[in-house]
Amino acid sequence: MFLAMRGAVEAALADALAALDLPTDDLGIEEPPADVDAVLASSVAFRLAGEVGAPPPEVAADVAAEIDPDEYDYVGDVVTEGPYLNFLPSARYDADALDAARRADWGRLEPRDESVVVEHTSANPTGPIHVGRARNTIVGDAIANVLDRAGYDVERHYYVNDAGRQIATLAWAYETIDEADLPEPERDRPDYDLVRYYRKGNEILEEGDEDEIEAAEDEIRSIMQGLEAGDEDAYERVSEVVDRMLDGMQGTLDRLPARFDEFVKETRFMRDGSTGDVVERLRETEQAVYEEDAWQLDLEAFGIEKNLVFTRSDGTSLYPTRDLAHHEWKFDNFDRAVTVLGEDHELQADQLAAALELLGNDTDQLSQVFYGWVNLPEGGMSTRKGTGIDLDDLLDEAIERARGEVEARMEDRIRDDDLTDADVDRIARQVGIGAVRYDIVAKQPTKTITFEWDRALDFEAQSAPYVQYVHARCCGILDEADDVPDDVDVGALEREESIDLLRTIARYPGVLESAAAALEPHGVATYTREFAETFNAFYRECPVLAADDPDVRAARLALVAAARRTVAAALETLGVEAPESM
Repeated sequence: MFLAMRGAVEAALADALAALDLPTDDLGIEEPPADVDAVLASSVAFRLAGEVGAPPPEVAADVAAEIDPDEYDYVGDVVTEGPYLNFLPSARYDADALDAARRADWGRLEPRDESVVVEHTSANPTGPIHVGRARNTIVGDAIANVLDRAGYDVERHYYVNDAGRQIATLAWAYETIDEADLPEPERDRPDYDLVRYYRKGNEILEEGDEDEIEAAEDEIRSIMQGLEAGDEDAYERVSEVVDRMLDGMQGTLDRLPARFDEFVKETRFMRDGSTGDVVERLRETEQAVYEEDAWQLDLEAFGIEKNLVFTRSDGTSLYPTRDLAHHEWKFDNFDRAVTVLGEDHELQADQLAAALELLGNDTDQLSQVFYGWVNLPEGGMSTRKGTGIDLDDLLDEAIERARGEVEARMEDRIRDDDLTDADVDRIARQVGIGAVRYDIVAKQPTKTITFEWDRALDFEAQSAPYVQYVHARCCGILDEADDVPDDVDVGALEREESIDLLRTIARYPGVLESAAAALEPHGVATYTREFAETFNAFYRECPVLAADDPDVRAARLALVAAARRTVAAALETLGVEAPESM
């Protein structure tokens, strides 16, 4: 309804401006402040005042006079407030919104004929996923969810670095080091098993004797050159450790959860010849230079001071070279490509985009979303040295802390549904992991954040539990009701708090569309906080089951059903579970 009304407002303004012989290129449509009784507003009078030669309020009045609300869907009235035109909804808008928000497909927009591949996480398969990578996964998964629910045909990809020096080091270490020389794994999972070899291998490379280091370097170099030459033995050696490592890492991803449609390996683009093709084409560009025994791209014309090295002195390709082939494959198979990257990769991203353009690609297909660091009071993180904080550890602590919060509130629960130990375990997992995801995705990605337990798990503040509790409260009301009537009189929602909640519910498709267009899932998180505040005001002021008037009771029950579906859809878009009981 919101999107349909916005389309009607666009048409009404365009028609009115055309009738006044005024330009229609910028209609100035926006959402009004909360205290304005309108769904949409327009500031177009500001832009036109100079051209018309009249003050903005006078221009706004002239434009409003040209609009007949009866000609446009869901527009009940157009009123001016100074220089603004405010568009009020019709009764049909409210009725249709209440009906639509109770349907199973609420929270999904119409399918679009556009495919999008979202690449995120893509952590090197050398050890368990650590907290430093959590924001990439959480933001990337939420972006994919937003695009999917906005109607795009979405695939989620994890790009696997299985051709670099780190992986060759892991393969050599796994084949060489005796397990008896290693500590016990921290968890019974392949990634925790294999990371011991990787750490010990790096220790040897840094602190071993000269002959030991030289032999190791020769073997690591041999593996890398074998991969470049298409040697099947080298590929199988690397695949053995990479596939086992990914299997273990998936255990952590499943806990969030974050699912992938495909794990795309770097070696794929070496083995099919596309990396070699990229190298040859790059050499033919005017920007190609041979310096310091390596082929490089001089990208100064793109405002990039640092050259992009695309082959080593021994002729082997580098990660950026293979990533160029990877992106050309994306462009061939998808309409758009979205990549989520840490802020420390901005230079590489600029180099990649410039090189893709030099290769003749339409880089408008590519969107790169950058995120800042997540800091923890515990300090720094480093998988290689084994001093980092694994994401599994963070999730374990989140669940345990959430369990404490849930158990502390057991005596204050209003709902008469006895929770079993299994129920408490489930709620602790939903709340704990939800708190981690929500706290991270709710922030603008480019801002560095510090994760704080007290804030993330505060049931009273604007956190995941605060929003999740709204869903649980809706479920409790609906469970106590005998049934929710299909046909209700929306006019029975006479209280301001009821109308505010209904209009907030109706806004959700517009929130979803905007988040998808901007690749900003934190916009959905902001909406959920506003939604929770609006619902809580309704809950305080508008009795539902105890309403005296049967029509009012039925309408409020329908509103609660619409609220439950809306908050569940929004939370699920963020990757946060919506508990039925808390």
